[in-house]
Amino acid sequence: MKTVFLDAKTMGDDVSLEAFKEFGEFVTYSTTSKAQTVEHIGNAQVVLTNKVVIDSDVMDKCLQLRLICITATGMNNVDLDYAKQKGIEVKNAAGYSTASVTQTTFTLALYLMAQTKFYDKFVSSGEWSRSGLFTNVERPYSEIKGKKWGIIGFGTIGKSVAKVADAFGANVSYYSTSGVNNDISHTRMELSEMLSECDIISIHAPLNEKTKGLIKKEQLNLMKKGAILINVGRGGIVDEADLADAIDNNGILAGLDVTVTEPMEEDNKLLHIEKKDNIVITPHIAWASYEARVELMKIVANNIKEFKKT
Repeated sequence: MKTVFLDAKTMGDDVSLEAFKEFGEFVTYSTTSKAQTVEHIGNAQVVLTNKVVIDSDVMDKCLQLRLICITATGMNNVDLDYAKQKGIEVKNAAGYSTASVTQTTFTLALYLMAQTKFYDKFVSSGEWSRSGLFTNVERPYSEIKGKKWGIIGFGTIGKSVAKVADAFGANVSYYSTSGVNNDISHTRMELSEMLSECDIISIHAPLNEKTKGLIKKEQLNLMKKGAILINVGRGGIVDEADLADAIDNNGILAGLDVTVTEPMEEDNKLLHIEKKDNIVITPHIAWASYEARVELMKIVANNIKEFKKT
């Protein structure tokens, strides 16, 4: 059996891929462009993809393809309906990054709350050394304890974030993007109510017809001055131009790990806002702790083992 990994570079150099050699020939490509996809898959029976799109055209041309392993939880880069028609099995990986995404959520929130960018500059520039004072309270920061923390998307990761926020002493509520979640562990709120009342709002939802463009100017205008919006879900959930305006004009803060286009385009308004201390952006790394990537490869290898049994 031949297995091809189309974008192995996304796993980094520190995570072993040796397990996949057990299944037969194993070929890796650092990256794969749209034009290279068919050529790189070739006569492989199994393909691994993180973000490379596999659509109906690719499936029609790769006649030996029997299994698509998505090295992620989201499955929007594969035409699932067409794969089913063609008898091609598609498997994703769930649960591997819960701790990693939860940790990144609080990294972003605490970075903003503690005014870390400002104080780091204050020390590294030599201003503290010249100040003659042992401290600096020019930029007051606040605690999570007692704050209202709203969670958009109350799945596995949302519930994990709620657990940590509870430990900090926050008052946690959630908005169900599917409309069917009624978890009694925390208060369910409507989106407008959450945006108006909460001090911190974190997004942990997939991108679908219910969440695309969920947070636009109208919703951002409901947020309190000084409120923090964290998005570790998907970029398309938040309108980036509206968010940039809200940061500069409404006094809100934002921590993002995802953007609509990745990598981020250089003319993105979020890179050119005036109040740069009020935003922090990381390059879609919330999923990617070392431990999470190791676990991810174990899940994918197991998916192939299960496929071979059929």
